[in-house]
Amino acid sequence: MSLPLIGEKIPEFKSVTTQGILKFPDDFKGKWLVLFSHPADFTPVCTTEFVAFQKRYDEFKKLNVELVGLSIDQVFSHIKWIEWIKEKLGIEIKFPVIADDRGQIAELLGMIHPAKGTNTVRAVFIIDPKGILRAVLYYPQELGRNMNEILRMVKGLQVVDENNVALPANWPNNELVNDEAIVPPASTIEEAEKRLKEFKCFDWWFCHKKINDK
Repeated sequence: MSLPLIGEKIPEFKSVTTQGILKFPDDFKGKWLVLFSHPADFTPVCTTEFVAFQKRYDEFKKLNVELVGLSIDQVFSHIKWIEWIKEKLGIEIKFPVIADDRGQIAELLGMIHPAKGTNTVRAVFIIDPKGILRAVLYYPQELGRNMNEILRMVKGLQVVDENNVALPANWPNNELVNDEAIVPPASTIEEAEKRLKEFKCFDWWFCHKKINDK
């Protein structure tokens, strides 16, 4: 079975979650989706990640993003763990968590890496409103994710779509062009010559411009 690749539509599947049955990608049409897996409930690093995601929940919602977690635990384990986080840490987890207790969804999406054990690795799938996979991240079980980077990726993909541009390293704090965007390559000699007059350029193949970001 081939794994989903960037630019492809994510596979269709139905799942049991802490907020009822969800169908993917149908239930998320018109919204961005961050689907992420964690190795197991009641583990320290995963707990810090859930708190970190929830702390940024409103920021994701402002970007029209839904968060959905997943592990191969059963739904009652998810519910008890979420209760524990609220009771002990004062954080209410508002996003659904998939109970993939048979591991079928994790296998479908490549979230289980045998060399790292039988639990899911820390996978992240960023999916656009059309159900297209736009970015994939894999972290090992022993390293927690950077949620600010996931937020940055969603913001960046939305800016790319809205402005037909590319974004530089460390955007919006790039060492060469600051918060500006990269203009797509010229496709003709005439267009290449115009670039130097229309945009700020290091050369005709490396031009940049100001955009309205998020």
